[in-house]
This record gives sequence, structure tokens and C-alpha cells, in this order.
Amino acid sequence: MQRIRLRYTKRGRLRFTSHRDFQRAFERALRRAEVPMAYSAGFTPHPKVSYANAAPTGTGSEAEYLEIALTEARDPEQLRILLDESLPPGLDVVEAVEARTSGLAERLTASVWELRLAGVDPADAERAAEAFNSAGAVEVQRMTKNGLRTFDARPAVAHLETQDERADRPTDRPCAILRLVVRHVTPAVRPDDVLSGLRAVADLAPPVPAAVTRLAQGLFDEETGAVTDPLAPDREAAATEKAPAAVTAAATASV
Repeated sequence: MQRIRLRYTKRGRLRFTSHRDFQRAFERALRRAEVPMAYSAGFTPHPKVSYANAAPTGTGSEAEYLEIALTEARDPEQLRILLDESLPPGLDVVEAVEARTSGLAERLTASVWELRLAGVDPADAERAAEAFNSAGAVEVQRMTKNGLRTFDARPAVAHLETQDERADRPTDRPCAILRLVVRHVTPAVRPDDVLSGLRAVADLAPPVPAAVTRLAQGLFDEETGAVTDPLAPDREAAATEKAPAAVTAAATASV
């Protein structure tokens, strides 16, 4: 059985696609592309697809991940092209690697988010970010299925800063851009929780909903503050396996 790991995006209007909607679209794409999927056992077999830490509905993403299991080996890049062509524009499969290591989900410990705050002066956003970073605790509330829940959003935010957006500002309207790194903790802290925290500590209230995009997710390095590529170990394992094969082939050819 071959396992393939995919990175896909949610762009444009497709950011409003729910995770369940994406699951249905992806399973249709698997059938259109005639992917030889492995199926679960039982009365209602399902294709073996493992989804990892899907972005909330309404947010864009450049870094969503899943893993599929195949009954026949396929070239990852050719499979990526077929699946990408079978999905609507905006749900784009941008990378595929063969799984050669375990624990993809365990390598998704943090996300890098971009928040575009239209109508907010960058100086106001910077002051709010400084207030958030210096706060010992930032209590926010979120409605859950069990009622209103209050929790501290501050410990999950490893990094929060404003970005210089003058080069790509489409109009003269003010627009602040925040970049934040959020650890994946329990309870999960989402970008909208951080926005609630900014409102609580600095009275920052964007006049229109923020445009939120996940730029990356992966393993968080506590020393450097970087979020590493979760597919890198699979690429490195593949390269290590190919190197001895290439040496053996060269030696055989020279005999």
C-alpha cells in the first residue's frame, strides 16, 4: 500500500468552503482522476483519506494537508496534476510527496496566519499588537456547543507583529496587515480569537471583517520561532533512498 501526502489551498471564494464540503469535492476528484484508493473495512467502506487540522470556514489557506492510501503505486507528481485538474479553481493541489515517515499530524504544531484589516491604520494595529504582546493574559470568549467559554488566548500566540503593506496597497484606504504564529493548543486559538483579544486589550475593532489566510503550518521550533515544512522529512527520506541506488547504478555501469 502506498501513502501519498498532499498540500492544497483554499483561495478566493473557495475559502468559504466548509471542511465537509471539501471532503465531498475531494472524494469526487478521486473518482474523476481514477485514483486506485484503498478503502476501509465494514458495512460502509470509505476511501482512506486522513485530513489534518483543517482551516476554519471563511479563512483562506496556502497550507492544508491530507494523506491518502493507494492500492497501486502512482507517481506523486502525476497524481497531483490529475487531482488538481479534477478540483475547482481555488481548491488547488500544489504539492504531493510519497509518505516515507510517520506522524504527519504530529508535525503540525503551529500555523502562520496573515490578517488584512481593511480600514485600520497600521499605526493603530502596531499599538494594539504591542499591547497584546506585553499582556500577561488575554481572556476572550467563544460560543461553543456547550455554551459560552472563556479562555486565555495569549499563551498560544508565539509571535504577533504588523507588516509593511505599502508596496501592495490597492487603494488609498488604510489597511493594516498582521502576521502571527499560533501554536496548536487545546482549546484551539483561532485568528478570530486573536482579533477578539486585540479588541479587549487595545479597543481595536476593524470596520469590516478581516481577510484571514493561513500561510503555513508545521512543526514549531521554540528556539528560532520558525514553522518548518511538514513534508520536508519525506523529501529528505526519498533523497536518502535514491542516493545509494544512484551509486549502485553508477558502479554497475562502470563494470
